[in-house]
Amino acid sequence: MDEAEAGELQISSETMNDIIQNIASPIEVAALISSMNIPFSTSYLADPERLSTNTTSFEMAYSLGALSADLGYLNMYQKTGTAVNYLSSINRLADALQIGQFFDFATIKRLATTSSDLDSLMFISINSFNNMDDYLRETDRSNLSALMIAGVWMEGLFLATQVAVQNSNEDLKTMIGEQKTILNDLLLILNNYKNITAIQGYIADFEKIKSAYADVKITYEKGEPETIEKDGMMMVVQSESSHVIMDDPTLSLIIETTKEIRNRQMNI
Repeated sequence: MDEAEAGELQISSETMNDIIQNIASPIEVAALISSMNIPFSTSYLADPERLSTNTTSFEMAYSLGALSADLGYLNMYQKTGTAVNYLSSINRLADALQIGQFFDFATIKRLATTSSDLDSLMFISINSFNNMDDYLRETDRSNLSALMIAGVWMEGLFLATQVAVQNSNEDLKTMIGEQKTILNDLLLILNNYKNITAIQGYIADFEKIKSAYADVKITYEKGEPETIEKDGMMMVVQSESSHVIMDDPTLSLIIETTKEIRNRQMNI
């Protein structure tokens, strides 16, 4: 049976888009870390040379997501020399998955090595990733799209938790705690492909992380309604804030579980 195995339910584009938008962007994670004046460290990053194309399409899609997350971190710290290695590996993986036409390697490389226009670099990088994700879904390879998104999320969580080991910060702790909700959404998507043997291992890994999050409590509080303008019309939207309750032993368990699984996945 091929990668788009029969019998799968199709998750709507709207649902996928909502989940993707809710995932803590590696850019957001990196921006928070940068605002904390945390020094750049290559120890947080996957080794692009280990993630070769001589693997299955499932592994390549997951690795592509992870390396894209690392690229966001590198971009935020303007580590242009190191970024080129990641760009090359992302380009190689994208070509192997037949989505390389959506990765503007030449432009991104030029911006990464010669320009201080960080906004343009990030926009093109994120836009390229989104276009690859869209095309995978359009060509009935949504299983690979799901793994790519999962790879982004996992690497972003690893980055956040590793920084949290050495730096106590409430905003970072809150961001890590909020991932419990996103993880449930990711598992909803991945379980859609639970009949595919190659994806079952990823599901088991994420279920293990979910267990580590068991004692995290998230409460929601409604704020005052706000009036906004959208498409030339005035709309009233309900604001909402979340509060994360997570003790230190739970955070430590999440950190250790994330590290063990991510490093095994990245062949470290």
